[in-house]
Amino acid sequence: MTTVLNYVAPLDQDNLPSAKSGTDLIQIQGGKRLNGTIEISGAKNAALPLMCAALLTEDAVRFTNMPNTLRDMRTLTAVLQSLGAEVTAGPAGEMVIRAETIDDAHADYELVRQMRASILVLGPLVARFGEAEVSLPGGCAIGTRPIDLHLMGLEAMGAKIDLQDGYVRASAPNGLQGAAITFAKVSVGATENLMMAACLAKGKTTLINAAKEPEIVDLGELLIAMGGQIEGLGTSTITITGVERMNGATHSVVADRIETGTYMIAVALTGGTLRLKNTQLRFLEALVAPLKKAGVSFDVEGEDVIVHRNGTPLVGTDIMTEPFPGFPTDLQAQFMTMLTQCEGAGMVTETIFENRFMHVPELCRMGANITVHNGSAIVRGVKRLKGAEVMATDLRASVALVLAGLVAEGTTTVNRIYHLDRGYENLVEKLQACGAEISRIRAIE
Repeated sequence: MTTVLNYVAPLDQDNLPSAKSGTDLIQIQGGKRLNGTIEISGAKNAALPLMCAALLTEDAVRFTNMPNTLRDMRTLTAVLQSLGAEVTAGPAGEMVIRAETIDDAHADYELVRQMRASILVLGPLVARFGEAEVSLPGGCAIGTRPIDLHLMGLEAMGAKIDLQDGYVRASAPNGLQGAAITFAKVSVGATENLMMAACLAKGKTTLINAAKEPEIVDLGELLIAMGGQIEGLGTSTITITGVERMNGATHSVVADRIETGTYMIAVALTGGTLRLKNTQLRFLEALVAPLKKAGVSFDVEGEDVIVHRNGTPLVGTDIMTEPFPGFPTDLQAQFMTMLTQCEGAGMVTETIFENRFMHVPELCRMGANITVHNGSAIVRGVKRLKGAEVMATDLRASVALVLAGLVAEGTTTVNRIYHLDRGYENLVEKLQACGAEISRIRAIE
């Protein structure tokens, strides 16, 4: 059986049908403090590989705390269903995936071209069925994301890789073999793909210079619950001993540290106090330290984090994005927004994605003073931002503009917010409940 997944590069969202017929807007009237409680959702960046891991077994895999309403979740659900898996989502973040029968399927082009994470089906499918066919992914708005490390690892495990007509054709008719694989650079996606593949490989696989993100650990914990033998989670060397069969399991998705960090920065900007429920600070030490330096305080009560700023001026500080446990690239745009309101200046250095300063021109439209040189940006604090009509360019840039609107003078309108729908559950409702004057304006078809 050959499983075909028509995965292509994410294209300009303006070419998508949903964008052609119009898109929703978010409007914010700035100047309101945030006070209240926000429930943190399960992490999208953990949930997507967890869903792909269900392809490793014919048994049912059950999840709780899934961010089911996100656009990326719905897209990957449809991808898995197109391959023959049964996916059902229930209330309160419940999901059950059963991949008992995987058909020889070709997933719809219009569906999967939106999802980089679809490449994560490659490892599980090759490991379980001995072959798969996936079209080559391309870049996206924040930079190229090549899959050479994914393919290098599968080849080291004995898979034959054929690149033809824009497709990756991978075959291992006698099964994958354990191998020692050293990543030339840290790659979250390659680590996830090869961890999953190694679970059904013969012998031992060692991943060296592996990613250490909490989402990697969360995936590993599911794989262990499914019968996988894995050691070294959370370190740069992960060892997987293959088993003959994986079984079903039940797993609760780790809290979204990026959502947590986004609301922490929101409090830093607006002042006030937020209780962030069901999350952890230990995954955000690289953000907590500069926030404390800027003037934000934290308390921990069980699994709740209380974030507070009493109105004292923020102080500029420097950050550099790095793989975990360094400063997350997915919080860079939000932190840059905060720096626009700090006394003095701060420097932001981006080392992960080459095009992740696309939000800078939009912040400057609102009065920000930002100078970009190659991979670094100097942000000089201004007295106030002013509301404007701005355009989101990617997921994290879009939420950074929402944060800017929370403190801007007047009205801010954020266009192209379908990016937000990929990664933030009920953002508008959560902020409204804490005192923000924010609304979503539905598009007229």
